Amino acid sequence: MNTPARVTWRTHYALGVLTIIYVFNYIDRHLMAILIEPVKAEFGISDTQIGLLSGLTFALFFTLFGFPLGRLSDRIGRKPVIALACIAWSAMTMLCGLAGSFLFLVLARIGVAIGEAGGTAPSMAMVSDLYPPQRRSTALSVLMLGSSLGAVFGLGLGGWIAQHYGWRTAFVVIGAPGILLGILLWTTVRAPKPAAPTTSVAQAQAQESWLQTLGILLATPAFGLLVMTGSVAAIAGYAIGTWAPSFLIRSHGLSLQEAGILVGVVGGTCSAIGTLTCGWFTDRMVRRDAGWQIGVPLLGTLLSIPFGLACFLWPQGVAFTAFGISVPLAFLFYIPFGFFGTWWATPCLGAISHLFPATRLAQATAIFVMGMGLLGVGLGPLVTGMLSDYFTPLAGSAALRYSLAASMSLLVLAALFLALALPRYRRQLLGQSSHPHAAPGATTATA
Repeated sequence: MNTPARVTWRTHYALGVLTIIYVFNYIDRHLMAILIEPVKAEFGISDTQIGLLSGLTFALFFTLFGFPLGRLSDRIGRKPVIALACIAWSAMTMLCGLAGSFLFLVLARIGVAIGEAGGTAPSMAMVSDLYPPQRRSTALSVLMLGSSLGAVFGLGLGGWIAQHYGWRTAFVVIGAPGILLGILLWTTVRAPKPAAPTTSVAQAQAQESWLQTLGILLATPAFGLLVMTGSVAAIAGYAIGTWAPSFLIRSHGLSLQEAGILVGVVGGTCSAIGTLTCGWFTDRMVRRDAGWQIGVPLLGTLLSIPFGLACFLWPQGVAFTAFGISVPLAFLFYIPFGFFGTWWATPCLGAISHLFPATRLAQATAIFVMGMGLLGVGLGPLVTGMLSDYFTPLAGSAALRYSLAASMSLLVLAALFLALALPRYRRQLLGQSSHPHAAPGATTATA
């Protein structure tokens, strides 16, 4: 594993710019969730079609382009790929606001998916290039604030704009800043220079086909289980992220703006705090035992399950009124769920950065993100929407709460994968087992 250069203010500045870009990555991704109801009303479409739009269609193209763009960033550098991807997905988000038909909206969202495929894995790999292993989980947790803050602004600000100016304006206003951010990254950030591999290693990796690289990555102990963890946890995560505002609207009678504030601002803030806490806690615990890199996400996942189930199954009832919003009692369980529900992502990404050298890191990260995209983004919103349509004749407006509760059960499977990955990961880092085709330069030291 390459050793990053000394951490300076330029390192933190680069992390700051990447984090802001990642925030807008998730703002553009989350925005569709708060606009479901007005988009459905305008185009006359079903929950299943919404699930296809925000889920499977998005995920297929996000996944299809994720690995090749990650491979490209491993070869030509992270910065140009991230900058151009940011400009592309932001422009396509603005085009969503010009959609005159459901088909046009689908095509624009495909463009968003392709752009975001070039921003996610390379950003995570670039942060791993910037920081040494003992500080990496904390640095990655700062980057991962993007998903939580994206919910805050995508749902909160998006809901407010849609309420007052229409859903089309929300797409245009929220998409525009990303174009400037891509230019800012390109012109002001100094990309790290990973340690160059030996000539023989460089030649061997240059001749490697993408299938050979994929096989080497998937054969690495614990990596496959981490990919499966991210995939099933993302199904639940994206189902909840997409449908939680509609759940509050349908089951608890909130307005579009109120649901956006609660899920986006309150829930997103709790997720942001949870993400930072998780990164700090992981770096602290792995100094004692490298296995805590997997133990922390296992702990967080197990703690999040009962809170999530209580949120979606709790009956109607108002806990209190704040700022004119009647906060449902069920939403009080969403707060600890938001805090612990993010604990699986950052440590898993940190674990991947410890398993692979810089020349394969973006590709390995891309596989992890592709699993999250294809199954999480693809199946989470879609299956939840299909279950909601199926349960509607039986449960009426309560159908969505039962479909979301069903999605929560997948976190049990994620916890099982983490439990299986923990001893394999620890042995890998301690050098007690190694794959015969392990990449030269892969670390065998504890984090």
